[in-house]
Amino acid sequence: MLKKLIVFDLDGTLAASKSPLDAEMSLLLHDLLGVVKVAVISGGAWLQFEKQVLSKLPQDEHLAKLSILPTCGTEFFQYTGEWKKLYSEDLSAEEKQKIVSSLKKATEDAGFSVAETWGETIEDRGSQVTYSALGQQAPLVEKEKWDADFSKRKKIKTILDTLIPEFSVRLGGATSIDVTKPGIDKAYGIKKLQETLGISIKEMIYVGDALFVGGNDYPAEQAGVISIPVQGPNETKRVIEAIIACLDDGEQTRSFARTSETL
Repeated sequence: MLKKLIVFDLDGTLAASKSPLDAEMSLLLHDLLGVVKVAVISGGAWLQFEKQVLSKLPQDEHLAKLSILPTCGTEFFQYTGEWKKLYSEDLSAEEKQKIVSSLKKATEDAGFSVAETWGETIEDRGSQVTYSALGQQAPLVEKEKWDADFSKRKKIKTILDTLIPEFSVRLGGATSIDVTKPGIDKAYGIKKLQETLGISIKEMIYVGDALFVGGNDYPAEQAGVISIPVQGPNETKRVIEAIIACLDDGEQTRSFARTSETL
């Protein structure tokens, strides 16, 4: 079936955690927008998208084919000469307070101590509360080695799931845990893309680095989207090249899932 929308995670997929797109990725993403619609869903706030993605893309007509969904799809932005927010599923003050206190208890109960942090470890993103173990401004080299196998955050998530079962808890980025309203995750974002763009699930492809159970990309796969797991931006670049080649050649029957197996 013709693929009309390619959906990407941001941190760990299009770019390193909290880092801007590099020159090659910027060019590839721009080329991809020339042949198909693109969406980016991430746990990051809108400001992160501006810094990491939009500031690195040419400000031309291709932006009209790009959809931005911050905070795991709890917000939706489209470009119509300027970026406009279509919706935002904000948490109430009481909900935020319960999430923050639960995050503090869960990290304490998990028994992980951090010798040094860079910036705030818990961030209120309006529609999402995010815990970053080393702080929001931690150096990438420190973040990459703190929980490379996700084991520390999986332990924290297990505790959180018992403390706040009424919320959605997902692992994302290099050191992050994202908490949103129940049912508000990347599957919700996929549904909103389907409704807003009029594109069916079968016409989408999702690319992400956390497609395992409990990862914040996993709900997209659960929604039924053909999903390609990657291990960093370099693999994503090869996937984008393959998709562009297939779309340009009209080879719509190709199995994109098999592409990832050769990376």
